[in-house]
Amino acid sequence: MNEQTIKHLSAADKVLGRLILKVGPCTLKPEKNCSPFQSLVRSVAYQQLTGKAAATILGRVTDLFPDRPFPEPEDLAGISDEKLRAAGLSRAKVAAVKDIAAKTLSGVVPTTKEIRRLSNEEILERLTSIRGVGPWTVEMLLMFRLGRPDVLPATDYGVRKGFALTYKLDELPTPKELLAHGEKWRPYRTTAAWYMWRALEL
Repeated sequence: MNEQTIKHLSAADKVLGRLILKVGPCTLKPEKNCSPFQSLVRSVAYQQLTGKAAATILGRVTDLFPDRPFPEPEDLAGISDEKLRAAGLSRAKVAAVKDIAAKTLSGVVPTTKEIRRLSNEEILERLTSIRGVGPWTVEMLLMFRLGRPDVLPATDYGVRKGFALTYKLDELPTPKELLAHGEKWRPYRTTAAWYMWRALEL
């Protein structure tokens, strides 16, 4: 997290500047060692569940392949739906992870090396063609796996709630309102979003 980012955001938005002072330095560190395939499978497993429940189910899925730390695309493509359902994945999530596996094997999901060369827009377009993967899932991958500096997940409840608290609004901003305000934060919208999440903890 560099000083230039903090300086830019504090100068562009005084209210955000005060929040940054309260919270302290941004500690967002991308997890670089996770492939796009792994990242998407994890995201789908975690959708609409508490972290603990999702981790348990993901652990059971991984246990189906005892000789690997994490299943490969061909593993998930080849295993029966019943086994994945027995591990705790819902029908919709089984369909989603199978589609992630198939699209990784067919090259729609880029490799770790390939994804670094793609723009945010190209990544969004390719990955949202997968069943069960929406823009929010891709935005989390861009922020937390690839460390892209200018991502604003405008539909995220936590970001919207943090914004409402920080700017003393009576109701949550619409995604459109958040994006309009977020123009001030370019090209560091990822950091600004991180501070909105932190605002919930104050």
